[in-house]
Amino acid sequence: MSSAQRLRHITLRQYVKKRTGVALGASGSMSNMLRRSLGAPTFSGFWQYWNPVWGYYLSRYIARPVGKVTVPGFATLVTFAVSGALHDLAVSAVKAKVIFFFTPWFLLMGLMVVITVHTGVSLKHHRWSTRALCNLALIAAGFAMAKAVENQFHTWQG
Repeated sequence: MSSAQRLRHITLRQYVKKRTGVALGASGSMSNMLRRSLGAPTFSGFWQYWNPVWGYYLSRYIARPVGKVTVPGFATLVTFAVSGALHDLAVSAVKAKVIFFFTPWFLLMGLMVVITVHTGVSLKHHRWSTRALCNLALIAAGFAMAKAVENQFHTWQG
């Protein structure tokens, strides 16, 4: 059975246990998620461990279906864009105004995932602290670029 076929049959509880090493909602799940995601040797690996509940549903309902009809890199970009859009919707509802920040930020991070996968960037031979710093730096770089885009957009609006 291929990994795609196994994923098709995996439950949310199994997925979370696989990603965090502990049962869904168990003590230690948050610290395990942080340790595993931040210390991932690749930026795509970071996202495999980050927020496994959200990742499970994004994989099941966005990445996999889109990946069946297009190339993996495009499926990654679509998945990140959808995740960002859902974050924008949630924040817009809370703030009672339209927010369009997370979609471009997440799209930029998705692009970083595609680029680092394509170029084979891996920090597997580096210490955990170096890997964590690099993963956080990529997230911060995406944030800074999205903030610059947002500021430019507001400048154009006058």
